Amino acid sequence: MGSFLDKPNTDKCNEYGEGNDLTYAVASMQGWRCEMEDAHYAKTGLDENWSDWSYFAVFDGHAGVSVSAHCAKHLLNCILQTKDFQQQNFIKGIREGFLNLDENMRTLPDLYEGVDKSGTTAVCAFVGPEHIFIANCGDSRAILCRNGEPVFSTQDHKPILPGEKERIMNAGGSVMIQRVNGSLAVSRALGDYEYKNVKDKGQCEQLVSPEPEIFCLDRDPADEFLILACDGIWDVMSNEEVCRYVQNRLRVTSDLKKVTNSVIDTCFYKGSRDNMSIIIIVFPGGPKPSEEAIETETELNRQIYEIIQENSQNPENVNLAQIIQTLNSSNLDGIPEGGGMESKYPDILSAFNHVNPGQNEDLQIQEIFYMQ
Repeated sequence: MGSFLDKPNTDKCNEYGEGNDLTYAVASMQGWRCEMEDAHYAKTGLDENWSDWSYFAVFDGHAGVSVSAHCAKHLLNCILQTKDFQQQNFIKGIREGFLNLDENMRTLPDLYEGVDKSGTTAVCAFVGPEHIFIANCGDSRAILCRNGEPVFSTQDHKPILPGEKERIMNAGGSVMIQRVNGSLAVSRALGDYEYKNVKDKGQCEQLVSPEPEIFCLDRDPADEFLILACDGIWDVMSNEEVCRYVQNRLRVTSDLKKVTNSVIDTCFYKGSRDNMSIIIIVFPGGPKPSEEAIETETELNRQIYEIIQENSQNPENVNLAQIIQTLNSSNLDGIPEGGGMESKYPDILSAFNHVNPGQNEDLQIQEIFYMQ
């Protein structure tokens, strides 16, 4: 869904916080899309009854931003206000909060009248002292990383999954080109009320269901970090790649905001054309910067600079795409695991502009994508 810009918007929205022995950072970028439809919410320390709990959520909107923005603002309170959550029936409370929000939201004037047809996926996490509760509705995704590997991941809710397809067909719909009625790419979402009007079917039996899939994980001292992100990330990087790349970056810098931005940039240069949002939550057992990793990164950057300098002897005949092709064939040591050479493109672009001042940076970015 959505059309594309002629020139990507690469400005980033960042947020950072800490509390309850956690640190987190958020990064989001509009990218090639004509509108930024993602939203997020992050908070360490909830109300007085849940001061040792934290909440994080990413919402990937489609066909507009109103539903994702509304959910970012109201989902947490909808969950906290449920009787089940207050009585520590957390899974029931989270489910009820999702369903209540979806039912109440459809009474908003523009949504009720069908003027606004937007919807959103949602992935959220409640991190308590002993457990992590993760809820997923759609194809945004959460992964928990331990020892550089994803030990848990949510499953994307796609129409081609057998259970999802069965529900869609039972509601009188179809799955064509892997989409609900040939249109919507996710089978569960908040909003999207044009897919939720089948009479004699319950709220969770419609073509598109607002019901989240909820998981309870025991916290482990070996837990390193939890990642919540929209499909603009997962479309171009696997769970394993993101996990290993974040671990690699955390060994180079303690600036978590810089790490989240680096993931966004890497996905952008790997070809993601979607909005991108990511939250990284680091646990006490998360990686710390090491002298060895920093030295490896410094040496890699030195080699990149020297190759650019050597291949820029005649600035009139050099372009960034040629430089990158040369770097790709140089078999350099220390390329960040999971990120690949694309993760170095911002450093390459910076070095290229230093060696070749006065070049048009926008043109250089286009050269990279032309090369792909």
